[in-house]
Amino acid sequence: MRTPLRHLFALSLATLAVPTAAATLFDAAIPAYADPLAAAVATPAPGALGPEYAARPGSSFEVGTLHVQVYGDHGRPVILIPGLAGGAWVWKDTIDDLRRDHQVYAVTLAGFDGTAAPVGDESYFDRADASLLQLIESKKLEKPVIIGHSLGGTLALRFAGEHSNKIAGAVAVDGLPVFPGLDAMSATQRQAFGANLAQRMGSLSDEDFKAQQLGYMQNKGVIDPALAARYAPFNARSDKQAVARYMAEDASGDWRPQLSKATVPVLEIVPYYAPDAQMGPMKATQEQKAAYYKGLLGGAPKANVVAIAPARHYVMLDQPAQLKKTLADFLHSL
Repeated sequence: MRTPLRHLFALSLATLAVPTAAATLFDAAIPAYADPLAAAVATPAPGALGPEYAARPGSSFEVGTLHVQVYGDHGRPVILIPGLAGGAWVWKDTIDDLRRDHQVYAVTLAGFDGTAAPVGDESYFDRADASLLQLIESKKLEKPVIIGHSLGGTLALRFAGEHSNKIAGAVAVDGLPVFPGLDAMSATQRQAFGANLAQRMGSLSDEDFKAQQLGYMQNKGVIDPALAARYAPFNARSDKQAVARYMAEDASGDWRPQLSKATVPVLEIVPYYAPDAQMGPMKATQEQKAAYYKGLLGGAPKANVVAIAPARHYVMLDQPAQLKKTLADFLHSL
């Protein structure tokens, strides 16, 4: 069962914001993303959370390679990390809910959501990790909970493995310590795969990058086409070279050894959408997908998984109420 599931997630349920984890399918997918909606939807201004979002941050500042927006002024601190090409807008409903009883620190990784890309050759993941640590220490945050989506979830799990003494728990929303489908590859194979994938992403024209983001949201990101059309332009305002660099580091990394040392509760949220999971010759039930994700958590002693359905990669857009309850249950358990 393990091998078919690995291929299933590599080919059709990849967690990065690319049409598929298989690089050989990437080029073929690009022409199909020339959707007329791409030209019809205007790119929002950097940092905007959408016209329906009334709340404004109490403060905003920079820490290392992070742009930070703070919502709420009391309760346990919560750090929210968006996924590849994402910004604080990803968490707008989560922020609205949590800011009533928590201090919410919504971060944006450098290069995403209209922010400037990092300068230098140092690892983007290493710098993000150091910046999260700097945020916690400089603001004297007492045992925050880190919640990340996709690539942000990978960062949250990595941080839990390396800095458990600094946090109370970590949640990954469809983010894993190793890229699904690549878990049996050697480090050299993953690095070559990541470099190839990033080169393909980085070589896209600006228009093709916008079209690719829309196509991903339509086919893998969310169920509702209207949501895809609304939010794809938010991803498209990211720096595509930064997106490619983060993508390469995510695809080539394996942080299961670090995560196995985590001493805090860890929650993996698994989206499941039956029509996607039943495509092609290999099938996966909700239980099988959850078990596969559980197996990728590196044996973390306090790890658990919760499936949310029906939902695609952007669980917070497809099922905001279910995500709200799942997060509330986890936070209350700490």
